[in-house]
Amino acid sequence: IIEVHGHQKQGAGFGYSKVRGLNAFLATLTTAGHAPVIVAQRLRKGSCGSPRGAARLIGDAVKQARRLLGADQPVLVRMDSAFFGGPAVRAALAGGADVSVTVRLTSTIKTAIAGIDESAWTTIEYTDAIRDEATGAWISRAEVAEIDFTAFAAQKTAHHVPGRLVVRRIPDLNAEKKKAAGQGTLFDVWRFHAFFTTVPADTLDTVTADQTHRHHAIIEQVHADLKNSALAHLPSGKFTANAAWLVLAVIAFNLTRAAAVMASGATRQTSKLAKASTATVRRTLITVPARVASSARRITLHLPESWPWHEAWTRLFDRVADPPMTAPS
Repeated sequence: IIEVHGHQKQGAGFGYSKVRGLNAFLATLTTAGHAPVIVAQRLRKGSCGSPRGAARLIGDAVKQARRLLGADQPVLVRMDSAFFGGPAVRAALAGGADVSVTVRLTSTIKTAIAGIDESAWTTIEYTDAIRDEATGAWISRAEVAEIDFTAFAAQKTAHHVPGRLVVRRIPDLNAEKKKAAGQGTLFDVWRFHAFFTTVPADTLDTVTADQTHRHHAIIEQVHADLKNSALAHLPSGKFTANAAWLVLAVIAFNLTRAAAVMASGATRQTSKLAKASTATVRRTLITVPARVASSARRITLHLPESWPWHEAWTRLFDRVADPPMTAPS
């Protein structure tokens, strides 16, 4: 949600965050070793629900990911519980991707969780976990398990989506506080976090699937990055102009990511540029103090001495200033 203050902003409204603004809808693509890039975007009214237009945006994002990665690379669409619906999930599957989407604890989900055998729970690395050096096992209160599950079973058969329901449980902190106050319980009280995935178990086992799904919050880092730069405000009162502003913000974000990747090197300092935020890339590679001198119709750029980013900047400059590649004869 991009907060706005003017009363003339078209489409502004109060959404789930209780903030008056417009809704920027984004899909990012994350690969190993690199920061995410944005592959699809929409600007929506501030009062619209999260699933509105999700199917079309997810379909566009999967197509773009296929175009960038190739048809043979597996694509996993990770979403939060607001997008656990038939249209969004089927849009991802239609593009050949798998899904990993958080589910709400409805009565159907609670019934499925109750059917998990007690011996199926596996201890995982989690907050405050300790690794036993002798056995290599994790000593933790967090556990995961899974059960076969068919999503949208109440709908017509053509809309059923078979998959796995992966559940993580942790002790309820409120129960621990009550126990410390002398109000103990007769049995352990757990908090459950479940998500639905179509990835086969031989590709991602229960523990790995849980670890992979927990990475979905990386989208919030992209939101914060954009709000710290181009989306700090929306400049126009016209909805279409602000939609164009969002497109330009996404282009600038992706170009900055490309520049950071080209500038990154083998050293420990420059290798971090590939995952750096926009603010870091802007500070180290773009906002550079320099003096321009002209002599004999030649322009010389004098950069700072003992500048720690001179190798990265030079690498980026040489790559961008290279002559265009010619096709082989």
